[in-house]
Amino acid sequence: MNRVQQLLGVDIPIVQAPMTFIARARLAAAVSEAGGMGIIETLTPEGRADLLRVKELTDKPVGANLLVGGWKHDHSIVDTLVESGVSYVATSAGDPGLFTARLKDAGITVFHVVGTLRAALKAEAAGVDGLVVEGVEGGGFKGATGASTMVLLPLVASRTSLPLIAAGGICDATSMAAAMVLGAEGVQMGTRMLATHESGVHPAFTDAIVAAAETGTMLVSVPGNPTMRVIATERAHAWAADPPADKLMDRVQELYFDGDLDASLANTGQVAGRIDSVRPVADVVREMWEGCRAALDAGRARLG
Repeated sequence: MNRVQQLLGVDIPIVQAPMTFIARARLAAAVSEAGGMGIIETLTPEGRADLLRVKELTDKPVGANLLVGGWKHDHSIVDTLVESGVSYVATSAGDPGLFTARLKDAGITVFHVVGTLRAALKAEAAGVDGLVVEGVEGGGFKGATGASTMVLLPLVASRTSLPLIAAGGICDATSMAAAMVLGAEGVQMGTRMLATHESGVHPAFTDAIVAAAETGTMLVSVPGNPTMRVIATERAHAWAADPPADKLMDRVQELYFDGDLDASLANTGQVAGRIDSVRPVADVVREMWEGCRAALDAGRARLG
């Protein structure tokens, strides 16, 4: 077993991304039951309730996300996580030093999500157990000038000995194999997990992911909103040019669960251009894990 498997207590070093509103009990349980690490978001009351409800669906390890910026003035989230019995927490979007010590003192493994080398070194200094290294091609909140996984992952690997989980551009056995070559010991997926039977999102959203080309996403940077990678819909282009007065994500649940693609922005990674079907989570995880070594062998064969 590698270090990610050992630290997370999983059979397969595949982690589900912590998508707000979507990373709930059903999806997390499916990932954990398949041998990976399911993640539950904690920004919403429903997500926090699912930290307990997920125990009805699986007895495998389940983790949680802690959006640091959303909890920096309310540290009660640590008590919630400890009481829920989660074994792994991915912190993100804020100072890694704010919660790391308290979580680790409670016996929880802590990885921090980073998008730059500077952030990686800061997280290491804060005492995290590992890093989720996420390139700019990933979906959701991003730095407008961020580096791709192909650039960022080997750079971070060259400057730290911490175990790394690669995120951004990962969806199958070949991309998982590439991440391992670049220095990762595990992978995290968001968009691929969106396009599964267990994600719970509306078919109009998953159909848009399947239909997207490799050029079908865009970064939207609007004052007052975080930069986001989203599906390049007509509405996304219009809002990028002429932002509405309201926050861009105010109606995102109507997009996710009612299928109204004009209601908000569809957070999606570039890897949507490589996803051609909606699959069961178990099939996605199994085929990635079983195919990863074959992909590495095929690459070795191409060397001659």
